[in-house]
Amino acid sequence: MSRLKRLAPPAAGIAVLLLVWYLVCRMEIFNAYVLPSPGKVLDSFQKMLLSGEIFQDISISMARVLRGFFIAFVLAFVLGMMRAVFPAAGPYFEYLVQFFRNVPPLSLIPLLILWCGIGETTKTAIIVLASFFPMYLNIVKGFTGCDRKLLEVGEMFDYSRRELFFRIVLPYASADILVGMRIGLGYSWRAIIGAEMVAASTGLGHMILFAQQMSRTDKVIVGILVIGAVGCVTDRLFGLAIRKLLKGNYENGWN
Repeated sequence: MSRLKRLAPPAAGIAVLLLVWYLVCRMEIFNAYVLPSPGKVLDSFQKMLLSGEIFQDISISMARVLRGFFIAFVLAFVLGMMRAVFPAAGPYFEYLVQFFRNVPPLSLIPLLILWCGIGETTKTAIIVLASFFPMYLNIVKGFTGCDRKLLEVGEMFDYSRRELFFRIVLPYASADILVGMRIGLGYSWRAIIGAEMVAASTGLGHMILFAQQMSRTDKVIVGILVIGAVGCVTDRLFGLAIRKLLKGNYENGWN
């Protein structure tokens, strides 16, 4: 019963949205070309499931996201660790980080295409640029926000700098690191769709763009719904992993 109570509000919200969509199409407020009916979209989705094309696009986009996300996390963790362990090194790269944090990754696509072509390197770079900064900021927050009293306890036990980092600072920062990774994963999905619309011949972004060029609004909507569904699933899985790893000791407001 408790699970049903949790599922009832989102199910009701989805049902209301579908009902409004159906009524708008039924009343022909918009042309069927501009806004196809839910039945038409469902029919297109079923055909794409049976043909397997939707699974191929999902797997390609997922592989690109995971590759770029992993590279971005390694870079963010290394720089964040340098910022915590060697504070004097921060000024050498902090202003560059803050500068590029305010540059939209999609604005760099023309330059990346000139440098790297339209291959996988360009799409990976876009994902790295999009997901690096939220992870870096959360990692720095976790490392530099460690409770001073805990560090003093470690010093009382004659911990070396390495032991202080791995036994106190890193466990203390784990919550911020994991939440930053969760946010970065969402940014990765946003970035890859935009990159695939500009510089790709496969993937969910390319599927949406190709459907638009073929005047298949129903397939465009299918692509949007699939992106949202896959993004929600990966986010929920990451949220479950966070709660498992932290044993429910951390609340972030969007569990």
